[in-house]
Amino acid sequence: MIGYIVLGLAFTTLLFILPLIAQHGLSEAEMESATSSYYLGKNGILNGDLVDLPYRVLQKFSIMIFGLSAYVIKLPSILIGLLLGFLLILLLNRWFKSNVSLLASCLIVLSTPFLFLAGSGTPLIMLVFWPTFLLWIGSKIQGEKRPKPLYSFVFAIVLLLSIFTPYMAYFAIFCILFVLSQPHLRFIVKELPKLPLCLISLVVIAGFVVLGISIYNHPGTIMELLFAKDFQLDNFFGNITTGLAPLFSWHNSLESVFLAPLISLPTFILALIGLFSTTKGFFASRNSIATLLLVFCLVITGFNPNAIIFSILPFSILIAHGIKYLLEKWYGLFPENPYARISALIPLTILFAIIIIPSLLQYIYGYRYNPNVANEFSYNLEVIKKNLNDETLLVKDGHYNFYKILEESTDLKVVDQLNKEERVAILGSSEELEKYKLSQIITSPMRDNSDIIYLYTYSDNVEGE
Repeated sequence: MIGYIVLGLAFTTLLFILPLIAQHGLSEAEMESATSSYYLGKNGILNGDLVDLPYRVLQKFSIMIFGLSAYVIKLPSILIGLLLGFLLILLLNRWFKSNVSLLASCLIVLSTPFLFLAGSGTPLIMLVFWPTFLLWIGSKIQGEKRPKPLYSFVFAIVLLLSIFTPYMAYFAIFCILFVLSQPHLRFIVKELPKLPLCLISLVVIAGFVVLGISIYNHPGTIMELLFAKDFQLDNFFGNITTGLAPLFSWHNSLESVFLAPLISLPTFILALIGLFSTTKGFFASRNSIATLLLVFCLVITGFNPNAIIFSILPFSILIAHGIKYLLEKWYGLFPENPYARISALIPLTILFAIIIIPSLLQYIYGYRYNPNVANEFSYNLEVIKKNLNDETLLVKDGHYNFYKILEESTDLKVVDQLNKEERVAILGSSEELEKYKLSQIITSPMRDNSDIIYLYTYSDNVEGE
């Protein structure tokens, strides 16, 4: 209990503080997510704009309440990441002993990929959140002799909400096939009360009907939910190669939002040990689920390279298996010697320290100072809010709708065409403007392309400009 309390406090504190220290810039995907979320309206929802709807609604309210800032854009992911972390802890605690689940939870929720996911203001986190939630609810149903109908109902609601996230329709099919292939799970389903099963079926059918109507009104929705906007079958294996690159690269030279390696070498070795240990009794549901989830991860990575982040979930289970295997082997050497069991705490403490501490440092300093990763994040919004007050901001780089949101919470006027203004700030380029004089260049802390804003002042005395 003390261990879980300490882990929970450390995890919660880090989750809310680290985005301010590390990746406080915005990636292209985060800006697009914030724009689509803010301009999400009732008409869009009624007309079938349902992709990533739960996340976008939460992000929209976050921006409306607190204004536009990098931290506010990331806030929904921080909150969902907090819930996801506790769901992972609960899931591992259902399947493993407390000592194993505690150690495995420490490695996962304090790892670089998990902290990145919880600090990224995009719906990508939902790709891990929904399956984790479904597996935990499923474990509650499986582990009870007479499961409560409420668990089944919650499972149906979560499954319904999840199908509006890309690739989760595949996961729903995966869950159905997995249950049908496992005799024990088939028996549990047969023993469930009939009324909850009927309600679950109605809820799921209703969800698929709504999804079908959305696809009928917006045929492009099917591409977003099942594949990707610009997906081509010829790129399937190339996407897998691109997605796996951060997983097996150990030199941080990739131009990607993911720090390489995605999984540290000691953690990866633990996962391999766990994979080896599951070969015995593979057809037990707990042993086979991680391997099948890895296969599922490879499939969706073929559609979108960023979907490799889903590997957090199967790696969590495999790491727990690896820790369980190591502890059992150690305790098997000294079955009756309490001093040997206690002495195992020393190498375990050292092992986990050299895994967790470097991972935290990699996250904090990698996203700030690694040029290949840092260049994927923009500091424009932070610099604009810090240096501009009531000027006119001219935006020509395709992010006009994003910066237009600033008018709701600041005195800035955002335009995409220049009129006669007293003070004009041009984002990202230096131009010769008639009757305007360049008065200031505002820069960011970036090494390259640090000149973000060119500030001009109107003057009738300027000739030839």
